[in-house]
Amino acid sequence: MIFAAGLGTRLAPLTNTMPKAMVPVNGKPMLQLQIEKLRDAGFTYIVINVHHFAEQIIDFVKSNDFGVEIAISDETGLLLETGGGLKKVKDFFAPGDRFLLHNVDIYSDIDLKEMYDYHLESDNVVTMAVRHRKSTNYLLFDETKRLCGWKSYKTDSQIISIEKPEYNEMAFSGIYVINYELFDLIKKEGAFSIIPVLLDISKMHRIGGWVHDNKFILDLGKPESIKKCEEYLRN
Repeated sequence: MIFAAGLGTRLAPLTNTMPKAMVPVNGKPMLQLQIEKLRDAGFTYIVINVHHFAEQIIDFVKSNDFGVEIAISDETGLLLETGGGLKKVKDFFAPGDRFLLHNVDIYSDIDLKEMYDYHLESDNVVTMAVRHRKSTNYLLFDETKRLCGWKSYKTDSQIISIEKPEYNEMAFSGIYVINYELFDLIKKEGAFSIIPVLLDISKMHRIGGWVHDNKFILDLGKPESIKKCEEYLRN
């Protein structure tokens, strides 16, 4: 799945006339970069959620053959945020499935198949790509890389789901691998953020981290990051 429904307010004025997913990066919409990366990693079926200028994404997908099957989860009536957007795609998958979820505005050289295979060999219901980097918000993990909490240095607040004497603070990279069973563990309805829900679920079910400290990654949600990414791709 690709999260592509966001408003992209940090990329305004570009997103005043197009969805964030269609903002060009080195001559290609960032959505195309993600589709091609998933395809090249071996994924054959992709669900894309849409809201802001949804018809532009739908037309783009229909008019291009990327060599993978693509389905659209339509949120034009209500932007469901990360949690609601994920829950809405339950019927696009089947019991027993394990699928990768990727934010459209993340560019990296992460080996997605390596991360997916790591998840298959783990006991995790969800595996989250994380790394040690400077951030205002951190996920907290124990020595086995199990998710135990969240901390914000910006607001000086935290959520602890599992008490531990100490935690390993790592920043989330916007990529998950998820077991289908997660859908039945999500009890909230409507529009909501997924991170607080995952923290609650982590009390009883293992959610783990996959560490990629040696990989290049950029959040493309800001104009300056797009310029950095284009320079990286050119070189």
